[in-house]
Amino acid sequence: MTGKVHSFKQRFTDEMKLARELSMNSGKILLSSFRRRKDIIHKGTFNLITDIDEASERAIIAGIRRAYPHDSILTEESEKRDDDPDRRWLIDPLDGTNNYAHNFPFFSVSIAFEYFGRIVLGVVYNPLTEELFSAVKDNGAYLNQRLIKVSHIDRLSDALLSTGFPYDRLEGGETNLEFFGTFLMKAQGLRRTGSAALDLCFVASGRVDAFWELKLSPWDTASGALIVTEAGGKVTCLDGSEWNPHLREVLASNTLLHEQMVAVARTVPRGLKP
Repeated sequence: MTGKVHSFKQRFTDEMKLARELSMNSGKILLSSFRRRKDIIHKGTFNLITDIDEASERAIIAGIRRAYPHDSILTEESEKRDDDPDRRWLIDPLDGTNNYAHNFPFFSVSIAFEYFGRIVLGVVYNPLTEELFSAVKDNGAYLNQRLIKVSHIDRLSDALLSTGFPYDRLEGGETNLEFFGTFLMKAQGLRRTGSAALDLCFVASGRVDAFWELKLSPWDTASGALIVTEAGGKVTCLDGSEWNPHLREVLASNTLLHEQMVAVARTVPRGLKP
């Protein structure tokens, strides 16, 4: 391994340790109220927040503030806080809120760290299965400390895909239905799980072969996208152009399928941009 590979891992050892601890502690908060009555607020027709989202987020932010009081934080439920512009945490305290609110067992906690504009580490934790996906840039992707790799499926007709639908589908713009119908007819199977962070980790671990979604936020994808690339996958926009977490669409694959996915995506007429 090169000095560069070692340097990222060694430089961000403390940040990774913190992200792992906070994600697992947050997972305990989520589990403590799962299948119990929750206080639900509608941010939109289909966009929910529960009191547990907020409790999870408060715990994560408090942990970061204790360790790194001057770092910036970008999170789903709280006002953006910009302190040190070169060190920023991107947090989704409960990815899969609709699932959680309905006691559907598929949700996660996602924490990423951005250093000088680059995502250098990410963790995604599934508290129900106790699976912790993690990656540090240039050091591979892991599931509970075991190295993971993307799948070897190289034909779209043999592939299992996953996707999601935007909360604002009644408000105009793209709904993903056109992409869904097109890919449904090309792939072996298609799943809609409700947690983009876990979907990306499932690409990284070979459980699904590719994932796409529209109208996402940075905290939805920052950790999972890094984990995909560190597992040997590829992440772009749907048209194959360069991607970053602050863009609102993503296409992630095992690399072997990527050009096929892009080619199919390009056949779908685009409406209003997400």
